[in-house]
Amino acid sequence: MKSTGRKQNLPQLLLLIILVGLILCPLITVFAQAVITDGRLNLYQAWMTIASAENIETVCNSLLLGICVVLCSTLIAVPTAYLLARTQLARHGWLDIIFMIPFMTPPYIASMGWILFMQKRGLFQQLFPATGAWSEKFFCFGGLVLVMSLHVFPFLMTMLKNAMLNIPASLEESGAVFGADFRLRLRRIFAPLLTSNYVIGALLVFVKTLSEYGTPYTFGRRIGFYVFTTDIHRYATTAPIDFGRSASLSSVLICICMGMWLLQNSITSKTSYRLVGGKGSRPSYTELTTPAQTAAWLWLLLVILTAIGVPYFSIISTSLIKLRGYGLVAGNFTFDHYIELFFTNKAVAAIWCSLFLAVSSATICSIIGTAVVVMVQKSRGIERKALEGISLLPEMLPSIVLVIGIMLFWNAIYRVIPLYNTIGIMVLAYVVLYLPYSVQYVSSAFTQINGSLLEAGRTFGGSPSYVFRRITLPMISRGIFAGWMMIFIIAFRELVTASLIAPPNVLVVSTYINREFEQGSVSLGMAMAVLCVLITTTALLLFHYVTDKGKG
Repeated sequence: MKSTGRKQNLPQLLLLIILVGLILCPLITVFAQAVITDGRLNLYQAWMTIASAENIETVCNSLLLGICVVLCSTLIAVPTAYLLARTQLARHGWLDIIFMIPFMTPPYIASMGWILFMQKRGLFQQLFPATGAWSEKFFCFGGLVLVMSLHVFPFLMTMLKNAMLNIPASLEESGAVFGADFRLRLRRIFAPLLTSNYVIGALLVFVKTLSEYGTPYTFGRRIGFYVFTTDIHRYATTAPIDFGRSASLSSVLICICMGMWLLQNSITSKTSYRLVGGKGSRPSYTELTTPAQTAAWLWLLLVILTAIGVPYFSIISTSLIKLRGYGLVAGNFTFDHYIELFFTNKAVAAIWCSLFLAVSSATICSIIGTAVVVMVQKSRGIERKALEGISLLPEMLPSIVLVIGIMLFWNAIYRVIPLYNTIGIMVLAYVVLYLPYSVQYVSSAFTQINGSLLEAGRTFGGSPSYVFRRITLPMISRGIFAGWMMIFIIAFRELVTASLIAPPNVLVVSTYINREFEQGSVSLGMAMAVLCVLITTTALLLFHYVTDKGKG
């Protein structure tokens, strides 16, 4: 009996070892690199490194940026969420898709779009020559906050909108019956019920801001504003390379993000409202007057224009300009840059490399993620918690921290497993970063399976493999595919991993765009950016089609 039990636990143990090697070992290596000097534990040196004036400034910059982005995102997200949830504008379902575009647009591409639009002799000055050099004042801390807020506000907006949709109409109607005007109902009904959701969303935006690399790299460097991610990257890639300092900053960032995650969990567990009764509830729409409706549409148009219109207009128009010096004039537009993409060896190689990394990492994540979910369902106690916790850990941490850990760990064991400085290390890094997506989507699909179906399969003599092939796998296949698609979308445009651990002379779409942008071939880089957006948008539409069909 003991032998049988051990054999049954062997797959869980092997899977746990794989997860520990992929995720925990790199994180442990980061902390070890931060506190070990010349083979000896040196906490004092680690503290002095962290407490240096330059690093203290980086920490303060990061925290200030996070707080300001949360505030700015709130100003955008709150009224937008209300309009899309509680007014007649909610009947326009296409608005939901529109407002997810900023989130799905790679932040470094959106940032480049704003730079091209507002820079000296940029598109804004070409369209409005009378503005003079006014637009160049955009390149300041406030501009950085705005650009980052326009990317992350959909997180907060979606959480607030879903919370508003769950507030029964009867509560608002009761307040109106007893004479409460709109502002009073907003203060006494909506605000208390939305507080916990807002705090959770704000914490998510804060962590997302601290973790973001693309915008601080493209926009922040331009104004001399450095944060965690840019300094970690700089210490790890720019001579003289200082992995100790990079690891120290990474350790601080890990602690802050884990603290935010624990705070978020605490708030989630302590603040919950049961608002849905057995009778169900109908959506309540505030019918806006004609002036109010006009103002609402103008607000939504302003948000769409700044979050989507400006960056997309900039990258598309720049990709079509023949000579940037002549600007937006007749006869200065061409499709040659797009044609060049498919006839330049480096551009074609970058596209194929991104496709390979996206497909391979999505496939491997789907296999491992499915195995994790199946094993979690079979396991109990500490094994179950360990499998679930470790597999979801990368979701809680900034990607740059995990990549630094992967660099250090796999470089240290290079003599044992020569994976470092190969394309394989990029696939491995992508798998580590995006495994939680697969686990979450497959787990969500698994919860929809009625346990009686599995029990019936076992009762009629089906082996575990037979039950999995004929019952479990067909029923979770939609979740597997949804996770695969989401990983493909994100992996195809990944920047920080490729910029840190790509082998020499290996380019992907993101690093190709960044290289052309930095070296002055802006139109060619923006043509690649447009192609990147088209591929990921097509995949996103397919993803929504699959998930919506699954709900139906």
